[in-house]
Amino acid sequence: MTETSWAALRDLLIERYEGLRNRLSRRLGSSDLASETLQETWLHLQRAGTLGSIRNPEAYLLRTALNVAADRRDAENRRLTLSEVERLIQCEEDELDPERIAEAGSEIAALARALDELSPRRREIFILARVQELPHRVIAQRFGISARMVERELRVALEHCGSRLDRKVIRRFGPRSAEPSSK
Repeated sequence: MTETSWAALRDLLIERYEGLRNRLSRRLGSSDLASETLQETWLHLQRAGTLGSIRNPEAYLLRTALNVAADRRDAENRRLTLSEVERLIQCEEDELDPERIAEAGSEIAALARALDELSPRRREIFILARVQELPHRVIAQRFGISARMVERELRVALEHCGSRLDRKVIRRFGPRSAEPSSK
């Protein structure tokens, strides 16, 4: 393809929409998420700058869509859920009595112990992603690994910390759970 072929890419997206959506659905675990991702990919193609030579336009579209999905996931992981916001508001409204202060200190100590049990790389990935809120791609570049490997390391770290703190880890993105939805 030449540098003036954005229109051809958009036409290909329209032509192969169903196939791309099906492939994305399998990768992302949701047909709705796949459709939303393709819509955002369309917008990305509308506002994109110069395009170089592309050998496989369909693979380029799929990779662009997967990058858009990764960006969405990273943004979603940085947002607080409604229940988290409500909990924060409730904490501010409640007076901190000595018992609650001791309980919080105990939880912090348990989290510190859980983090110490992780490998140095996994612990650093956890801190960069959850505390410093760095995008997974940036973390991947820093460690010379793929963004997918960052996600795996982070998932294992979260599950480990969750089990040590006796908390359930909720996945916000990825393949569907075997459990039925409560909606």
